[in-house]
Amino acid sequence: MTRKTTSFKAALLFPNRILAHYHSQIEQQKLVLERVRTVLPAALAAHALHSVINDKKLLIYTDTAAWASQLRFYNSAILAVIAPVTRESILIMQIKVIADMASTHAQSSRKPLIPSAEKIDIIRNHSLTVSDEQLKLALLKLSATLTRLSS
Repeated sequence: MTRKTTSFKAALLFPNRILAHYHSQIEQQKLVLERVRTVLPAALAAHALHSVINDKKLLIYTDTAAWASQLRFYNSAILAVIAPVTRESILIMQIKVIADMASTHAQSSRKPLIPSAEKIDIIRNHSLTVSDEQLKLALLKLSATLTRLSS
């Protein structure tokens, strides 16, 4: 049985300088990220998600602000390790946080914990015995708000 040849050719098989340029940029970004991760501790390296070089500036993307602050301590080590693999000299390192949409949605759907009616009554009764007027008004407002929210 002879194989039938197809006339279909994959898009990447055509000579295209633009695609080749973008492909080389992606490969360089992957290589830079690998080099960055080599100088970081294992726990921190897992949170260095992406790296991009733009106008003599290295951008490193991470998932939280806490990891971003830890990455800042490795500024000089990161710039030193990527120098051999970059086409141009990098002068600045910036760290950006990628907001995870799932976690921000989960945080916004949280509901407040309202105390029981007995505890609200305790706050109201205690406010009547307080001698400081400002504290007394604050506790009365708090008990009124909690009563409104609980119903």
